[in-house]
Amino acid sequence: MSLPLAGLKVLDLTRALSGPFSTMVLADLGAEVIKVEPSPNGDMVRQWGPFDDDISVYYLSANRNKKGIGVDFRNPQGLALIRRLALASDIVVENFKVGTMEKMGLGYESLSVERPELIMASISGFGSKGPARDWAGFDQIAQGYSGFMSLTGTPESGPMRVGTAIGDLTSGMWLVIGILSAVVERKNTGKGSHVETSLLASLMSLLSVQGQRYLSVGEVPEPCGNVHPVIAPYGTFETADGPLNLAPATQQMWVRLCGLLEMDRLTTDPRFITNAERMRHRHALKEELESGLRRRTRMEWTQLMIENGIPAGPINTLADVFSDPQVEACGLVQSVEHPVIGTLRQVGLPLNMGGSDESVSVRMPPPVLGQHTREVLAGYGLTEEDIAALEESRVAFQADGFEQQAGAGISSTVEGRS
Repeated sequence: MSLPLAGLKVLDLTRALSGPFSTMVLADLGAEVIKVEPSPNGDMVRQWGPFDDDISVYYLSANRNKKGIGVDFRNPQGLALIRRLALASDIVVENFKVGTMEKMGLGYESLSVERPELIMASISGFGSKGPARDWAGFDQIAQGYSGFMSLTGTPESGPMRVGTAIGDLTSGMWLVIGILSAVVERKNTGKGSHVETSLLASLMSLLSVQGQRYLSVGEVPEPCGNVHPVIAPYGTFETADGPLNLAPATQQMWVRLCGLLEMDRLTTDPRFITNAERMRHRHALKEELESGLRRRTRMEWTQLMIENGIPAGPINTLADVFSDPQVEACGLVQSVEHPVIGTLRQVGLPLNMGGSDESVSVRMPPPVLGQHTREVLAGYGLTEEDIAALEESRVAFQADGFEQQAGAGISSTVEGRS
């Protein structure tokens, strides 16, 4: 199957989550991604639990479809090797602290002199300028700094972080968009560029109407839990067997909802006639609606609401999600064979390219540390003697038992599709 980014060679110098997530998306789309890990311990997330057969699931979540090599970053020969690989690549991706690439002799200004068409892509915590430029990029710190946490939680709980590393993940997504834009620009001009984003910038880009509320009318939003900041009723409501999400976003849906609940009187109640009034009295409205919703279960109400054009749905656990027939029908979970773990299930790329039902994004398992070192270095033009010398001096590391396994693990299956 032809993939849209086939032919692009990406040198991945990233670690933890934001950078590896961005390069995994590039790999899913067909780019050849070379993950360079510092030997002897590799990417820092390899030490983060929980573990599946002694392999970090954190690492597994963001490194599929890549070839992995081990290099000693602290050895001048190792940095010289990385520079050689960078100058023979199309794209270099990094998420070190601001200034680290320059200290290693790998800064964009230096590399672009020798290879003007090179694209470099960088993620930092807070941007490459300003008083916080030197702060390390940790997701929760950025969630708090960006105001994101101030919007999440309830007045009782206070600020809460989002349940995943949303700053890391969205900065990775924004970086992919920037990289693809730079690839298009290079096709038109023949020149590369340096693409940058940060956790701070990415999170602020997601403030949406909450950010605009402040910029336009000076309102400082407060956390409001599971209710919508500007629409009522819209949020989480209790039923006979647990919580249900309801989103009757229009006046027509509101009237229809009251009819289904046999509570038409609410449509003429002065507290609830308009959305503005419902917002002012949303706590009283929640109590009224839940008195009716407690007559049926979540799934009974979900079916009834959907049939009547009112968006609704249960609040699933991950166990519910991964056994859900809709998830299975869409092939959102795919499987690949890992050389240590065996069958590895992963959430695939959430894109369907070309409308094919056979789209498979999980093609190769996340590499074992140093799994492809010899294969990759040979592909960059190093001789067997060069590679042997690098291994002998411990500048490069090749995992034992993988020398003849280039391309292992290519077979993949999509769950829920035949």
